[in-house]
Amino acid sequence: MNVALGVGGGIAAYKAAELARDLMARGFTVNVIMTRAAEEFVRPLTFAALTGRKVITNLFSAASAEDTLSSAIEHIRVAQENDILVVAPATADLLAKFAHGLADDFLSTTYLAFTGRVVLAPAMNTNMWNHPATQANLRILRERGHLIVDPDDGALACGMVGPGRLAEPSSIADAVANLATPAKRDLEGEVVLITAGPTQEPLDAVRYLSNRSSGKMGYATAEEAVARGARVILVSGPVSLAEPANMEVIHVQTAAQMFDAVMQHLDESTIIIKTAAVADYHRADAPQHKVKKTAARMSIELDPTVDILAELGRKKGDRLLIGFAAETENLIAEARRKLESKNCDMVVANLVSQSGIGFDSDENEVVLVTRTSDPIAVRRAPKKEIAARILDQTMSLRLALR
Repeated sequence: MNVALGVGGGIAAYKAAELARDLMARGFTVNVIMTRAAEEFVRPLTFAALTGRKVITNLFSAASAEDTLSSAIEHIRVAQENDILVVAPATADLLAKFAHGLADDFLSTTYLAFTGRVVLAPAMNTNMWNHPATQANLRILRERGHLIVDPDDGALACGMVGPGRLAEPSSIADAVANLATPAKRDLEGEVVLITAGPTQEPLDAVRYLSNRSSGKMGYATAEEAVARGARVILVSGPVSLAEPANMEVIHVQTAAQMFDAVMQHLDESTIIIKTAAVADYHRADAPQHKVKKTAARMSIELDPTVDILAELGRKKGDRLLIGFAAETENLIAEARRKLESKNCDMVVANLVSQSGIGFDSDENEVVLVTRTSDPIAVRRAPKKEIAARILDQTMSLRLALR
């Protein structure tokens, strides 16, 4: 398999040589593209000697007259001939170019022409990494489906200590190798029923009770399940996400509507994953008109919503039931309580009080709590990766029960 290795301009560029060697040891053919800034840190001859292949440094190389056209479109050829594009180090400048489609050198033009999988391993000063512009660009690139190998914490060349140091070359090579491995198809034959997002419980004709759930965790889980061969039924509360492909999507608003949709599809499902953040209370007598504001204090009586997870626990039979617990304290204890009281096979628990993960975020950090093993901590990662770990553990439970 062919890998294009883009090397950005930073002190970490020397580690790209070790990455090239590691990728070759794993059987990849490595084609190196260097930015002009990268050449200030490592000479192209280093990569040429390691890979035994031409190193590309310029968009328009010095060429004879008959080779001028070939040189002008070489970035298209490189994009077509390689299966994975890896950029390490990916500088703040490169991330910005990729996110916004700017193409003024060989690496950035190759990126725009590339249709395969992309792995980006950022490295930069801590303040540059934490800057809102860089984080916004990373969100764009993650949403585009690119794999980001986050930098490590540690001492940086600038003297600061914090996130920004290029991940270890072996970790980056692992990420590339995982992409090159054929996708698991371990969910073939399974019908996975997934709930996602919040519910909205009307207070009057224009107001409602809800929560901060974005639906991203549920949608990521649904997409991962489809990729692994499952037939997926996604029951979604109101979210601002693109409609996922290759699955049945049922849109609902309230907890009662979500309950009805889940129960209608219970018989055909074999695995149920309840990622939705269902409102706990609703107003049973919500008026059909807008309630006008007055100077008087107002009290509203709220009734509990239907407990979908508990009802599923009573009716699940031999189906696997995976619940979620979003907590602000006593994470493991609360997850175990829900595991027992709702008759779940596993509870995915996370502390929503932590900033940058959980609600509204593209990342999560969870603990998987089951009846048969110690809690499994899953470190902070994009929700797509968290979804894969959840499904891995779900299928481990399936094999244990057979």
